[in-house]
Amino acid sequence: METLESIKTRVYKFGNKSADGDSTMKNLLGGKGANLAEMSKIGIPVPPGFTITTDVCTEYNLLGKEAVVNLLTNEVEASIDTIEKSMGATFGDKENPLLVSVRSGARVSMPGMMDTVLNLGLNDEVVIGLANKTKNERFAWDSYRRFIQMYGGVVLGMKPEYKEDIDPFEEIIEALKHKRDIELDTDFTIQDLKDLVYDFKEAVKKRTGHDFPTNPWDQLWGAIIAVFNSWNGDRAVYYRNMHGYPADWGTAVNVQAMVYGNMGNNSGTGVCFTRDAGTGENVFNGEYLINAQGEDVVAGVRTPQQITKLGSERWAVLAKVEEDERAENYPSLEELMPTIYKELNGYQETLEKHYRDMQDMEFTMQDGKLWILQTRNGKRTGFAMVKIAMDLLKEGLINEKEALLRIEPNKLDELLHPIFDPKALKNANVIAQGLPASPGAATGKIVFFADEANKYKNSILVRIETSPEDLEGMNIAKGILTARGGMTSHAAVVARGMGKCCVSGAGALKINYKNKTLTVDGHEYHDGDWISLNGSTGNIIEGKVATTEPELSGEFAKIMELTDKYATMQVRTNADSPNDAKIARNFGAQGIGLTRTEHMFFEVDRIKAMREMILSDTVKGRKEALKDLLPMQRDDFEGIFEAMEGLPVTVRLLDPPLHEFVPHQLATQKDLADDMHISLEAVKSKVAELEEFNPMLGHRGCRLGITYPEITEMQARAIIEAALNLKEKGIEAKPEIMVPLIGTLAEFENQEKIIRDTAQQIFEERNDSIEFLVGTMIEIPRAALLADKIAQRADFFSFGTNDLTQMTFGYSRDDAGKFLPIYLEKGILKVDPFEVLDQEGVGQLVKIGTERGRSIKPDLKVGICGEHGGEPSSVEFCYQTRMNYVSCSPYRVPIARLASAQAAIKESL
Repeated sequence: METLESIKTRVYKFGNKSADGDSTMKNLLGGKGANLAEMSKIGIPVPPGFTITTDVCTEYNLLGKEAVVNLLTNEVEASIDTIEKSMGATFGDKENPLLVSVRSGARVSMPGMMDTVLNLGLNDEVVIGLANKTKNERFAWDSYRRFIQMYGGVVLGMKPEYKEDIDPFEEIIEALKHKRDIELDTDFTIQDLKDLVYDFKEAVKKRTGHDFPTNPWDQLWGAIIAVFNSWNGDRAVYYRNMHGYPADWGTAVNVQAMVYGNMGNNSGTGVCFTRDAGTGENVFNGEYLINAQGEDVVAGVRTPQQITKLGSERWAVLAKVEEDERAENYPSLEELMPTIYKELNGYQETLEKHYRDMQDMEFTMQDGKLWILQTRNGKRTGFAMVKIAMDLLKEGLINEKEALLRIEPNKLDELLHPIFDPKALKNANVIAQGLPASPGAATGKIVFFADEANKYKNSILVRIETSPEDLEGMNIAKGILTARGGMTSHAAVVARGMGKCCVSGAGALKINYKNKTLTVDGHEYHDGDWISLNGSTGNIIEGKVATTEPELSGEFAKIMELTDKYATMQVRTNADSPNDAKIARNFGAQGIGLTRTEHMFFEVDRIKAMREMILSDTVKGRKEALKDLLPMQRDDFEGIFEAMEGLPVTVRLLDPPLHEFVPHQLATQKDLADDMHISLEAVKSKVAELEEFNPMLGHRGCRLGITYPEITEMQARAIIEAALNLKEKGIEAKPEIMVPLIGTLAEFENQEKIIRDTAQQIFEERNDSIEFLVGTMIEIPRAALLADKIAQRADFFSFGTNDLTQMTFGYSRDDAGKFLPIYLEKGILKVDPFEVLDQEGVGQLVKIGTERGRSIKPDLKVGICGEHGGEPSSVEFCYQTRMNYVSCSPYRVPIARLASAQAAIKESL
């Protein structure tokens, strides 16, 4: 950020086909402000306004309210004056009032995470002037009650006290509806609205101890400061952490002249998308409400209608509404207001071509005039993200490199989750139908409150409607189900951004929060009952539904083909079984970067032999036990090598401390003693002997092979014999044997000699040979620093960044959960270093190890096999370090492939 003294402009104006900023200034103006400025410049009808920059948010956090208000006062007053002249109205005037909206606007879209206030500037006198000016008393009082409700919640903190409670203002509204026996807000009389205003103000005074503010300027500054505060609100912080957005970005504040969708039946509001945000289909779609304001659409209080006739007909099929009933009761905007629709359709085409991406737009119709309130690159599901990128490529709007850069690597994860088995769906009991708000398959136990989403391993969050406060629970739950709201409701938009399955607007659901029940057609479901959601059809299904594995196909496969065209760094997989290897190969893995041999020993038929080997006091006894393990290991390697035919497979020798394999329960110890014909005390004594104070820094890795060379001999024999057996079948195996946890060259040389001597003995026995490599895992800082010495002997390096991170930071992975969350919360660390590679510290050791190793052996093969191998920013770092490959879990292979291609493309631009 600039120094405070150097900031000359804190407020940027827009409107009337001109603007101080443009779409390139998102970091300063926020996404919303930058796009409002851009739309103004290209002639889109945008209500005039101004943007207070993100830098001011940072100033506010440093200096506080009073200092920032003083810094802003002159520019804000001058900007309000500009809006007044443009709209021909005066802020706070009792006869010709100007009202404004105050909205947040971070540099990235954070739907629902921060705060908005509409109709600001109203009081008991201004509302009368607004009614006289518009000759619409009902509209004026409706706007006033909305303003008090929004300002009360956002600025004055009028939120529900308990999770079972509803919003205090909504409670007043519901009581009046019950008293008047009406269902919709539009059924209120003018007197009802006046009564609500009175009751709202009384509620504010009762809760806060103060009268509702009547001075429009006090209202404005209160709203501006509230938006700044919302940047550090719980839900915004959670959302930032979830997506890895830095806390120092801040939010802009957009103040804009109000235009009114609640002026009657010739007015309305809506949200639309230039393409389908769920499927990526190239169809204009969206929702609108007549005689409403924008918050009504996203809050889900009223289920909105569709923008297009086609969308309306689709909705009717899903909702099982006959066509004649639909056309009469649920007409599309295209049918109801064809002129407005035609104008809106023209703007959406203009904006998509201008931004060369799918747009999410908000609009208001005021007495037959259309205004565009916002446009942004729309949140979309992983499936839609891939399809839209490929379609834009085919349409010539973007090139191949841009198409790849448009894909968020981590969102590909959504395409790699299981989907409902079509056979199982045929017998499914569909209990209700909602709108397919976000595709996917979700099965879980019902929970009714966001803070209970983690109560079950798999949960479905069931709400009347969601609110931004539900964000954490929505993230935890497998799926989201709401009784109200449409395809652009909060639940739908946030779920699509998360890639979470969501069904919204299921009106047949009766939800009782106090009793924790969901009732459908008289049948009652309770907290903990299983239900399933099909986010692609909107079906709500009783119980569990079987799933099937995903596969690369269609547009997804084409994107992956493009990655191969541009990626220069390979992607391998971490796989310990033939099945994992096959899955990874189907996802495009170019080999195996890590096979953990210890996982093979924990199976029931093997753990006994492993324990006998550990408990034996003699080399002879250990070798006898290892003889039993040899054919099992050999079979395992044959299966893995065959699944990866022709591709390299890196096998790590035994790594964990031996105490992990021995029994710790008395009954199991007794069984082992009986099997080995030794005393229980002997078993207990050996188990106690193996216990270590710090086993991760103890007797493990190459230290085991040096202490018990017969273990290394057995594993080397199993690997080499497996490769030779496949060679006899005409199958090529490419084993790379990896020595773990070395810190000295001597350790590596000791293990390398055993491996090569064993291999030579087998070659002589079989009168045949194969090519193989012997390398090491660099996971101790000393090994990275002495990499030039180790490279004299090693054929390859593989950085084990899990342990390298642990040893570099001095954090125990098993215990870091006690303090890492606090470090992240306090900003001591920006990210968890076990999830995202620490490039400043651990990354420097990786660079040093790579450079020093290649100073001795220029063609040294270097890779990474820690968890970071599938994390996009870490993959980019590995590319910049000029690694040969990264290795990750099978289901992250497509993510790493894309990240590898993107890294190469970014460097070429």
